[in-house]
Amino acid sequence: MRRPTLDDVAAVAGVSAKTVSNVLLERPHVAAATRARVLAAVEQVGYRVNRAGRGLASGRSGRIAVVVPNLHQPYFAETAERLILELADRGLTSTLRIAPDRQTERDAVRGRTTADADGVIICPHFSVPDALDGAPPARPLVQLGGGASGLVDTVVMGEREGAEAATRHLLDTGRRRLALVWNASPAGAPTGERYEGFVAAHHAHGLEPDPALMVAGSDWDRRASGYEAMTGLLRTGLPFDGVVGVNDAVAVGALRALRRHGVRVPEDVAVTGFDDTDEAGFTVPPLTSVSPETAEMVSIAVDMLLERLGGLATAGRTRRTGAHLVPRASSAAPAD
Repeated sequence: MRRPTLDDVAAVAGVSAKTVSNVLLERPHVAAATRARVLAAVEQVGYRVNRAGRGLASGRSGRIAVVVPNLHQPYFAETAERLILELADRGLTSTLRIAPDRQTERDAVRGRTTADADGVIICPHFSVPDALDGAPPARPLVQLGGGASGLVDTVVMGEREGAEAATRHLLDTGRRRLALVWNASPAGAPTGERYEGFVAAHHAHGLEPDPALMVAGSDWDRRASGYEAMTGLLRTGLPFDGVVGVNDAVAVGALRALRRHGVRVPEDVAVTGFDDTDEAGFTVPPLTSVSPETAEMVSIAVDMLLERLGGLATAGRTRRTGAHLVPRASSAAPAD
């Protein structure tokens, strides 16, 4: 069956093929009534835009680079999928780039590995402003997660309030000695907003967190890291009755280590994670986690990128989303 053409649309709309092209390329100076007639004709004949040709005509590819540090961490895998689907809903295609280290992240941000894209949405592990050497990006770029810099558009998740909510939840159920399973960092001690939320919840209860219960594995963001960190803590013999995982991946690893060592969850030790990934609902027991409201973050990030593609030229903007606790069996209150 022959595919409809621009000429077919033009014939139904009663305009020239050039006018149809102008409407599809969203060029100005087309009367509103004419634009509506052309779009109605597009639907009537079933015409589909040739995005390759459209890209050549407009100077754009219609492609957005989605950049994440890895795909083994459930949060990044799920966020990448959400971004790709959201962009598709907005009529854009995607190219996925993995940036596991500082140099590859820098190359993606600066366009060396994303030159085929009109813009970039990145979930950074390192510093986007550092990758740009403090200069504004040369093309539309949105940072999803991480701290605001004022240099690039950034969607900031509720890290502190989420971690505080998880910690407060454990303390409210009567747990008093909480371990923090976190990602190893060059500083050698926990840092960042999730750590600040952990500390703040303790202070609100008149408590001080025990640094001896703050442990990390040798790698970051892996289930094996959580398993390694928890195994090491158990071997110290230090008492604890709750675990706050910096993310779901390490919390899942900690759950396995506890089970393997005969520690009952939640009867002996309650456990929480962060990110509310799909996996959290399928652990044994199901994992209490913090939802950073990823769907909202993704929608905002795509909105900001489309505004930049539309010509918005301002200083880097910041949009903040919230976070809320999703209680499950892993943190149930101990029986009386």
